[in-house]
Amino acid sequence: MLPLKDDIPTRRVPIVTLLLIAINVAVYFLFEEGLWSLGQTGNERVLEYGAIPAEITDPGTEVGPPDQAPFWVTIFSSMFMHGSLLHLGGNMLFLWIFGNNIEDSMGRLTFAVFYVLGGLAALGLHVLFDPDSTIPTVGASGAIAAVLGAYARLYPRARVVTLVFIVIIFTIVTLPALLVLGLWFLLQLLPAFSEPMGAEGGGVAYFAHIGGFIFGVLAIKLFATKVHEDYERPHRIPVY
Repeated sequence: MLPLKDDIPTRRVPIVTLLLIAINVAVYFLFEEGLWSLGQTGNERVLEYGAIPAEITDPGTEVGPPDQAPFWVTIFSSMFMHGSLLHLGGNMLFLWIFGNNIEDSMGRLTFAVFYVLGGLAALGLHVLFDPDSTIPTVGASGAIAAVLGAYARLYPRARVVTLVFIVIIFTIVTLPALLVLGLWFLLQLLPAFSEPMGAEGGGVAYFAHIGGFIFGVLAIKLFATKVHEDYERPHRIPVY
């Protein structure tokens, strides 16, 4: 299931959302020197600037290369790095569809703070559940999960045009946002609690996604002061 667009127009240009997308894209292609996947330089960058749980829980531990960035730098730098073009593209699609409306619900600087805090909350839960991991974590998924949780809380009945895959068949349907995001969250919960700890979920930090989403759901009301209260108007049945 892949969301394509929602039906809530923004009231202003989502500058921060566009800037975040631009930074993530620039970091992948210019700093990591990635194409479809990462080469030697990109993999070295991931080791140097990815967040390693074991180093966060025990700052004296050195499991990365000698020139690795300090752990307090990596908890921020890791949010803007990705492991492949598919990883980057999927994250940026979700950020564009849902991030512009969450930015629209608050001030631009406030949205930037919310986004970063969501990423930190996501990494925090990931580290809590796998504190001894020596595998670098990278990706904007945790911060974007906070955006998804916020959207589910603010605009649960918004309509989302969604590409749905059923085995080898696919179709495009319009679904309530709460259904789309609820299913996305369920797909994070199931493998997170069914796979053995330390298996790394095939490279997916599921607990980071869960942590970010929960943060978004719980914290959004503290940040959103300009909620689009009339967002359901486009699909209301007219009454005469």
